[in-house]
Amino acid sequence: MIEKQVESRVFLQDTDEIFALLGKFDEHLSLIEDTFTVKVIPRGDELVVQGAKEEVEEVFSFLQELLALIRGGHLLTTHEFLYGLKLARRGETREIKNLLNDLVVVTERGKHILPKTLGQKKYVESLRSHDIVFGIGPAGTGKTYLALAMAVSALKNKVVQRLVLTRPAVEAGEHLGFLPGDLQDKVDPYLRPLYDALYDLMGVETFLKNREKGIIEVAPLAYMRGRTLDDSFIILDEAQNTTSEQMKMFLTRMGFGSKAVITGDITQVDLPHGKYSGLLEVMEVLKKIKEISFVHLTDDDVVRHNLVQKIIQAYAGYVNKP
Repeated sequence: MIEKQVESRVFLQDTDEIFALLGKFDEHLSLIEDTFTVKVIPRGDELVVQGAKEEVEEVFSFLQELLALIRGGHLLTTHEFLYGLKLARRGETREIKNLLNDLVVVTERGKHILPKTLGQKKYVESLRSHDIVFGIGPAGTGKTYLALAMAVSALKNKVVQRLVLTRPAVEAGEHLGFLPGDLQDKVDPYLRPLYDALYDLMGVETFLKNREKGIIEVAPLAYMRGRTLDDSFIILDEAQNTTSEQMKMFLTRMGFGSKAVITGDITQVDLPHGKYSGLLEVMEVLKKIKEISFVHLTDDDVVRHNLVQKIIQAYAGYVNKP
């Protein structure tokens, strides 16, 4: 039996609204038709959605949610449109508004930073509600960037007095001793991703000024030993490359009024053979402490180029044969 075809109409106010919703060269239309078995036809100041009743209703609701965001001033990206389609396909259209209204911080250049997936939203909510948060997941899921955005927001709002950002300087195939320069020059390449993110969030001038005053500290993990950090937002990045001793040392640096975020990808451990990852161990050691949050992000939360998600999935499914 052929299912009865219906149609719904989405009314648009002007050409700016049409462009914002449909994207360049109406590219969003084909994305909808690739996801749902409907036909979307632009007719002047309206979109006509044709197809089976249930799918037409889902697409109509999806477009109305996006229109409400656009009319509220949100600049819709293609990634947000694609992820919104994924939610709509799962019957979670109402989550789109909650997701794209959750502002974390506004950068120096006026860019609005907000979670882009439900996994990232859960991560941000944990960062707000817990003093120690572990963000675990593959490359491109926003683990470090969102933690830094929350840290910058906390600093701006005077929730903390300083930011302390650290990484283990593990030799992932390269040898520190053969790199040119003094110790700081040797470890800077390991810290560069943190610098780049802070430049984007704060602007280079503000970052350098705060670093000079000691308000922001970016240093190798070894520099944390023997310290107690009060009123600080502390981030340990690339935590899969910590040893058990280093992880315990870091976690016991926390003082009063501080937050600690530990990020890592357990599929990319660069420790020498025979060394067990402190991140893998701590997931077992601390799992029963309810005040500590473990957020596991997946390839579904990747917000880089679409190919990155496919590459992660390919490696996850690959079995290395000798």
